[in-house]
Amino acid sequence: MEKRVIVFLVLSLGIIFGYEYLLKELGLLPQPSISEPTEPAASDKASPSDALPPGSPAASAPSVKETSPPKPSGEGVQAHSPRRESSATEFIEVETDLYRAKFTTRGAALTSWELKRYHSSSDEKPAVQLVRQEGKFAEPLTVTTDDTSHSKELSEGVYKVEKDFTVLNQSHPTGHMTFVYGNPATGVHMEKHLTFHVDSYVVDIALKSSGLAGGVKVGLGTNFGIVDWGEGFIGSVGAASLIDDKIENDMPETDTEHKGSLKWVALQDKYFISALIPKISASAWPKKQGEKLVSTAIGLPIDPSGAPLEFRLFAGPKEFDTLQSLQIRLEDTIDFGWFLFGSWDMVRAVAKPIFSVLRYINDYTHNYGLTIILLTIIIKLLFIPLQYKSYTSMKKMQGIQPRVAAVQEKFKDDRERLNKELIKLYRDHKVNPVGGCLPMILQMPVFVSLFNILYMTIDLRQAPLGLWITDLSVQDPYYILPIIMGISMMVMQKIQPTTMDPTQAKVMMMLPALMTFLFINFPAGLVLYWLTNNVLTIVQQLVTDRFFFRPPAMAPATTDEQDSKK
Repeated sequence: MEKRVIVFLVLSLGIIFGYEYLLKELGLLPQPSISEPTEPAASDKASPSDALPPGSPAASAPSVKETSPPKPSGEGVQAHSPRRESSATEFIEVETDLYRAKFTTRGAALTSWELKRYHSSSDEKPAVQLVRQEGKFAEPLTVTTDDTSHSKELSEGVYKVEKDFTVLNQSHPTGHMTFVYGNPATGVHMEKHLTFHVDSYVVDIALKSSGLAGGVKVGLGTNFGIVDWGEGFIGSVGAASLIDDKIENDMPETDTEHKGSLKWVALQDKYFISALIPKISASAWPKKQGEKLVSTAIGLPIDPSGAPLEFRLFAGPKEFDTLQSLQIRLEDTIDFGWFLFGSWDMVRAVAKPIFSVLRYINDYTHNYGLTIILLTIIIKLLFIPLQYKSYTSMKKMQGIQPRVAAVQEKFKDDRERLNKELIKLYRDHKVNPVGGCLPMILQMPVFVSLFNILYMTIDLRQAPLGLWITDLSVQDPYYILPIIMGISMMVMQKIQPTTMDPTQAKVMMMLPALMTFLFINFPAGLVLYWLTNNVLTIVQQLVTDRFFFRPPAMAPATTDEQDSKK
């Protein structure tokens, strides 16, 4: 029975963690279609402004001449060029302690959004850039309409720009910037008002227009918010939206409108996200543009009364508290519930409390490696009573193993009788044949939950343990932790009671090698948890054998058992 349970666990782990890898190696996974990137129909985000500065006079779109962006200086949020009257394309930078953004007067679009508190994994370690820079891609915050001629005006015309701030700080925490485009020949007029906040990744945006019919689209551009597409097998990467209180992740290859009660549209990877959050009725327009190329937009109906179209832009890290503070379920893009290539509420229910405890402990340790070790000790202490019962059950099974073997030999040709006799034998000796595996089974939800936390949350990104472990969210670069973990599993097998014959025991010695192979590509933080758990189990078992465990008295053999030995 013990052998069957172990084989079951090994096969389960192999299926869970090796299935997609095997299909990929065999070339059986469907490959995404590759196509040239196309311009999405809409641009970026908008939201309410605290105050709408007066619009500038209308101007027609002239020829383009790019100018270099001015260098930022000073503290807080800064916007350069107090008033742009030139007809050439120019750039305006806005900088806070959180991000550094760059806007262009051509199309009033966003061309750069760097997160100052996060850096890439390259050797140069530049700040994380959320706007895709290479190639010709649709820029975030571009406004388009269903009318092709007007769309080109709005997305390629040169806007005038004005602002009401130079530096934002705690005494002046918000600032406004306005882009204005007008063409008397076509009667099209567009004002884009942006409100920046000194300590927030949110930008409030409002559109005021005239000369347009129907509605407008505001797009997030191509891959804005996707820093690393990644090849992992959990979590969602690409477009997402919350419609009718349900998160949608589909990415059609043609322009498709998704209607309903829309809370937000987003582009995301594991750690970063950009989102448009409408404050009025809107629709979602996700689109797959090619291999690992996606865009999304919101469609906004124009109010005949001329009321501004208000929405917000969020562009930043997937920090749980930051997303939760928006109160629009954007934090649900952090998928705590992954299990068996799906998202399960049960796993999520376990993972979120563990995540809260993990962060609480880290507030004191300031080292997530040490935090994981302390959390493992706490979990181990909670399981001590159950593990003691499990160990007692395993010892009892070991004690009656000769009698089990005798019964199996006597009734090997009568399966029904064999099962009855084994059940009777277990009942007489008060033995649970699967009791030894129960703690491992009950710890699996904790293991899966920690896997999700360590793999999906940005808190562990680039969090060091010390020495050679500089990032607990990626694999150990030298495989030291997985190898030590495999050795600890071998020690556990040696000291644990077993009911297997010597041949079976030798076969099961392959289990540590298999687990080591599986854990090589796991995040170092997860391997650290499993290694710590193994070490604590070894110590607990040695202490239990020496000071607490009393071998149970065996019941006398039954008549049938005695006869079977003759």
